[in-house]
Amino acid sequence: MANVNDITKESWVLSTFPEWGTWLNEEIEDTVVAENTFAMWWLGCTGIWLKSHESTNILCDLWCGTGKQSHGSGKMKDGHQMQRMSGVQNMQPNLRAQPFVIDPFAVKNVDALVVTHIHSDHLDINTAAAVLKNSSDAVKFVGPQAVVDTWIGWGVPEEKCVVVKPGDSVKIKDIEIVALEAFDRTALVTASEGEVLKGKMPQDMDLIAVNYLFKTSGGNLYHAGDSHYCNYFAKHGNDHQVDVCLGAFGENPRGITDKVTSVDMLRMAESLNAKVVIPVHYDIWSNFQADPKELIELWKFKKDRLQYGFKPYIWQVGGKFVYPNDKDRMEFNFNRGFDDVFSVENDLPFTSFL
Repeated sequence: MANVNDITKESWVLSTFPEWGTWLNEEIEDTVVAENTFAMWWLGCTGIWLKSHESTNILCDLWCGTGKQSHGSGKMKDGHQMQRMSGVQNMQPNLRAQPFVIDPFAVKNVDALVVTHIHSDHLDINTAAAVLKNSSDAVKFVGPQAVVDTWIGWGVPEEKCVVVKPGDSVKIKDIEIVALEAFDRTALVTASEGEVLKGKMPQDMDLIAVNYLFKTSGGNLYHAGDSHYCNYFAKHGNDHQVDVCLGAFGENPRGITDKVTSVDMLRMAESLNAKVVIPVHYDIWSNFQADPKELIELWKFKKDRLQYGFKPYIWQVGGKFVYPNDKDRMEFNFNRGFDDVFSVENDLPFTSFL
């Protein structure tokens, strides 16, 4: 029997986190992806695990960190990108609102860690360490120049890293990863503490952020990272087949534009000629949360008049999406269980208990 005198904060943390333990790790490892399909799991924020029919495993933007944990001084860190863009002084109350659904240190068989851009809720040292320790020598770390520079600074061997810029293509076993232009204006105002941006030319986006198209034998996935809406999405839709697209959805606080709202999520899907649009990122920050069902209602309102060729899909963190099997479902729901009800005799004094 456990004893309260043996319980410490350390024992509590180790026995409780990640909250899902290795449940999702096991599910991903055990999943056999059918021919002419691809499977992916939402890991929170814009993090996904992509698995092909040929058992290639791509981990993208997994973030294993946290937001604010203390009120501190109550003031924004000098030079923070949100402060730069809007001149705020009071601390951003961005608390992590989503539990950890995967154990990064129990990941197996990752063929590549792919990161869209430099922000710490996408580029994570814990994920990099876990992938480096638990994967084969052939594992690749794929990202734009500033992301790769950060990995190397953390101790990831340079020979495992692949720098990409828009137009580049990387083959990871059977999956082709195409780097495309990103449209993340928040990344453009991210700079070192103490650096003054006013009066200077902006950074080169291609060095700090890219979008990705993952081409699999079962279809293509477009990952927009933290891109805002841009008319150039239509160019990407002209140049590439996009079956499923992911976008960073959220409700922006007053005076801030950091996430894509519902109207522009639909515009993005239309511009990309996608078949399915899936909002992500709205789950993670307490101050940017939004209701994804707004997309469905807006889509219903517009779809016939504008002749939309796509559908929105409302996912849940930890959930699995299979393309094309789930392209018409519109909402995810976890397995409710109890499918074997009354398969053996129940144990009750009287049937009237039921």
